[in-house]
Amino acid sequence: METIMPNASRATGQATPPDQPYDPAYDPLKSATPGVGRDYAPTYWIGTAGEPPVDDGPITQDTDADVVIIGSGFTGLTAAIFLAQEYGIKATVLEANRSSWGCSTRNGGQAQCASGRLKRSQWIQRYGLDTALKLHRECLDAMDTFKGLIKDIDCDPQPGGHLYVAHRDKVMPGLEKEARLLRETFDYDARILDADTVKREWIGDREAAGAMHEPEGIGIHAGKLAFGYLKKARALGVKVHPASPVQRFETRGGVHYLTTPGGTVKARAVGIATGGYTSQSLHRELKNRLLPILSNSIVTRPLTSEELEACSLRTRQVITDTRILRHYYRLLPDNRLQIGSRSAITGRDAPQKKYEALLIGDMHRKFPALEGIQVDYSWWGWVDVSHDMMPRIHQPDAKETVYYALGYGGNGVMYSAQAGRRLAQWIAGHGTSLELPIFTSRLPFPNVRDTIESPAFAPFRRVGQRLLYRWYYLKDEVL
Repeated sequence: METIMPNASRATGQATPPDQPYDPAYDPLKSATPGVGRDYAPTYWIGTAGEPPVDDGPITQDTDADVVIIGSGFTGLTAAIFLAQEYGIKATVLEANRSSWGCSTRNGGQAQCASGRLKRSQWIQRYGLDTALKLHRECLDAMDTFKGLIKDIDCDPQPGGHLYVAHRDKVMPGLEKEARLLRETFDYDARILDADTVKREWIGDREAAGAMHEPEGIGIHAGKLAFGYLKKARALGVKVHPASPVQRFETRGGVHYLTTPGGTVKARAVGIATGGYTSQSLHRELKNRLLPILSNSIVTRPLTSEELEACSLRTRQVITDTRILRHYYRLLPDNRLQIGSRSAITGRDAPQKKYEALLIGDMHRKFPALEGIQVDYSWWGWVDVSHDMMPRIHQPDAKETVYYALGYGGNGVMYSAQAGRRLAQWIAGHGTSLELPIFTSRLPFPNVRDTIESPAFAPFRRVGQRLLYRWYYLKDEVL
């Protein structure tokens, strides 16, 4: 049971204020920790979510806890919620900076029926049909979990499904084949729309050569959802401590000692939910097992009725295109257009204006009527990509009560809720009933057959990423 002195944030009924400014050049492969009490990135979600809820202030002394969750984003908070609701365990959540400072307030707010970056056909190729069907059921169950969690959170939900837009004619045959597989094998009502139908009835994306519509998909306000999770968790007795990065993680005699700037937290079990902001030094099990990549996002000023008509923006459902370096976009409830895609390779390069300019150019190519429109918000964030493009919710060593939920590859808005539930299941001692590969295997190292991306060549992974991005560009736009 955690014991800690009262703090200023609880006494004033306000969130703990930042100690340090936002760092636009932060890079998880270069920095030992994400900082201590840094302010939020200047995202649309933070700018329009209202004041952050009250938290429990930084750790200020040595303390004990039954369970510690590292990371106060979607996964960490939902894990704490399920631990309290389903198992009566009140966790202590440690956050390096402000609550939900990382992936959870920098994403595109798209909740899709996916887990990782692979399509259902790729699941079959990798795991076989029986496992692929079980993974699909896991995703459907995850969507139900997500809907149940957000039903009493005011997070501006935009339901209706997901529109997957073919960005070139040559993509359509593969999209039609995938839709047929979804209908006939997975009993999932995906349907194909031709280019004229997409542009007339859905969205006037100039690039659209057709689309696949799937029935599950919800847009949400990421900041309001994160703050809603925080309120829900604390109402259940969860303690959330910002400005408390884990600077050292030691396990002795089956007990975990997590050193923060204000004191050491001694824990019986630890769940790691740090997403794309997982430092190389956090825990030995996680070194080189994730490839963090940057994604840029912009949000325009509110569109006029004339601009909406000129762009044929007739849906508010979540949308992605079929590029490997995909775009994700949608019309927000306040009639702003949000669009995101790839960004720089390194944190040092991320603030360069050319990456924002590239994304604005992509928006103009899709919607020429918006050329010159004011962009009110622009930000970037790290995405946790596993080396086999699938997440893991796993206990890597049966002798240690350390667990993690990581590697969503950009599809974490929805699946993080289920991952939090599964992480709670592991921590509570019921993880052995989880049989899918994403539960029974570690996050993999890079494929040893690919020398650029092998563990021995981890320091050069950015070189490999640059080469891959050039190849992906050729495949997406030229070949």
